Amino acid sequence: MAHDGVPVVDALMQHPTPEFLGHEMFASLRRWQAGLDVEEIPLEWTVQAFESAGVDTALLSAWWGPEGPLLTNDHVASIAEAHPELFVGVGSVPLDDPMAAVREVRRCAEEFGFVGIRVVPWLWELPPDDRRYYPVYAACVEHDLPFCLQVGHTGPLKPSEPGRPIPYLDNVLREFPELTVVAGHIGHPWTEELLTLATKYENVYVDTSAYKPKRYPDEFVEFLRGHGRDRVLFGTNYPMIQPGDCLAGLDGLELDGETTRAFLHENAETAFGVDLVE
Repeated sequence: MAHDGVPVVDALMQHPTPEFLGHEMFASLRRWQAGLDVEEIPLEWTVQAFESAGVDTALLSAWWGPEGPLLTNDHVASIAEAHPELFVGVGSVPLDDPMAAVREVRRCAEEFGFVGIRVVPWLWELPPDDRRYYPVYAACVEHDLPFCLQVGHTGPLKPSEPGRPIPYLDNVLREFPELTVVAGHIGHPWTEELLTLATKYENVYVDTSAYKPKRYPDEFVEFLRGHGRDRVLFGTNYPMIQPGDCLAGLDGLELDGETTRAFLHENAETAFGVDLVE
């Protein structure tokens, strides 16, 4: 297989609680995505899914929305502490309380050793150039953490417009030139807009979470093989997609060895600024 012998970093996954899995906003996903219609996913299932697929490191994300934390930073920290050989934490923060958000960024960096902060714009129904994000961006720069977000349409029953790259993310990147951004989910149906930003700004990365390789848009594959080979990160969005299913389709991309290594782990280590594989 294309990844034999190459370390693998998953740039975006989560280990859901039963409450998270059963949330009403995911009803649309449960209708068509096998594996999400269960009441609970034991942690040992998640560990086994990644170990059996040969994933070396999985970036485990917290979730925070207007109703409060859906997957808490403490939840993520406890899993990462229990399985430090596999999981590294990515925190989340409350946009509606700017000082609490800044303090939570600090706690994630200094207390938990997390490597990034993630906010889901559709969950807040706020595009990323809304003023409520700006203290978080400043705190991320201060603590040298990349900011991770979803870009593209929304599968859950929430509006898609906050996920459009231009003008919203473009505005942020101009105003925070020191901020590293990891944009998840390929950006469909605005993939070309997102790839334009990743070409325009040297601190923008794109992860493939929520997409199997056979569903990568043609323009995205061309970007990955060409001038964007140092900007794309492998991701799954587990439990939506199993890591083994994402890795199984890599051969069809016909990537050379240099691009494969960059895609599967080197770009993630550059984007997050840490060694993620031993």
